[in-house]
Amino acid sequence: YSTTGSNNPRNIQPLVIHYQGGQIAVAHNGNLTNALAIRKRLEADGSIFQTTMDSEVIVNLIARSKAETQEERIADAARQIEGAFSLVITTNDSLVGVRDPQGFRPLCLGKTANGYVLSSESCALDAIKAEFIRHIDPGEMVIIDDSGVRSVIYAEPEKIDKKLCVFEYIYFARGDSHIDGQSVYQSRLNMGRELYNETKYDADIVMSIPDSGTTAALGYARASGIPFAEGLVKNRYSGRTFIKPNQEERELAVRMKLNALPHIVGGKRIVLIDDSIVRGTTSGIIVKMLKEAGAKEVYMCVSSPSIEYSCHYGIDTSVRKELIAATHTVDEIKDYIHADKL
Repeated sequence: YSTTGSNNPRNIQPLVIHYQGGQIAVAHNGNLTNALAIRKRLEADGSIFQTTMDSEVIVNLIARSKAETQEERIADAARQIEGAFSLVITTNDSLVGVRDPQGFRPLCLGKTANGYVLSSESCALDAIKAEFIRHIDPGEMVIIDDSGVRSVIYAEPEKIDKKLCVFEYIYFARGDSHIDGQSVYQSRLNMGRELYNETKYDADIVMSIPDSGTTAALGYARASGIPFAEGLVKNRYSGRTFIKPNQEERELAVRMKLNALPHIVGGKRIVLIDDSIVRGTTSGIIVKMLKEAGAKEVYMCVSSPSIEYSCHYGIDTSVRKELIAATHTVDEIKDYIHADKL
C-alpha cells in the first residue's frame, strides 16, 4: 500500500526503477513532510512521476544525485527529505536500511542462517526464525553486502533528535515486538497500570474494546484487583470502522464488528479501556451498546493522551476539526459518548 496518495496499483511498494547507476527498489514506512515541495522542484527540472506517492520523490532524488557511489546517492537523498522515513532499499548487490534523524518509525536488523534482514518490527524476525541483532539508530544507514554489515551516520549531528512516535507503543506496533529496547506488550500493561493509579475507579469488571485495548485492560485489572472480563465479542472478519463515510454506516459497522454479552455486562459497573478516542463516534456507539445490554455504569479509560492535532508522520488521523479532543473538554467528551466517567 502507499504511504500517501490514493490506493491504486501504481502506488504499490516497493517502487522499482532502472537508471544509469543501476537498479534499485525502495520500500518506505512513514510520511515525508516536504515531498510536495521537492516534487514541484524536480518536475520543474524535468523529472516525470508515475505515482502519487511521496516515496517516488526518494527514488528520483537518488537517481538525480551527483554523488559517485550508490551508497552516497542514497545518503544524499536522505539528507534532503524531511519527516518520517524508515527505508529498505535493494540495489544490484546490496541491501540498505535508512532511518530518519528523529527515528519516528522503527527499523531493526536481524540475522538469518543465510544472511541478514531488515524490518520495521522485531516480530517479523520471529516469524522467519531470524535472530534479532539491534535497532537501527535515528540518522543511521546500514549497508549489507558480500562483505557483511556496515554502518554510516548520514545525518548531520545537529539534526539527530530522537522522537519515536508514541502511538507505536499505544496502538500501531504489534504487541510481540520490541522497539528501541522496549517491549510493546509490557508498555501497554504499564499504561493500564498507570490508568488505575490515576483513576482508582471502583467497579465490578474491567473490559477492553478488543483487541487494541486488551493489554492495557489487563494492566488495569492487575493493578486494581478488579476482575477482567470479555464483555464484547469481536467479529474477526469485519473491516475497519473509522473509514466509513457517514455516522449511520459507522454505527452499523461497529455493530457488525462488536457484540455485547448481556450475561457478562448486565447490572455491572464497567471500566472500559481503549487505546484512543479520535472522533468519539465509535466510543459512543460502544458505550450505548453496553448500556442497552444492561450495564449499570461505564467508566471509559484511554491509554493515549488526548489527540488534539493531526499526525503528519504516517498515521492517518482526521483533519483537526474532526478530532473531538481539539474542540471538547474531557467532561464534554464524556457527555458526548454517554460515559459515566472518562
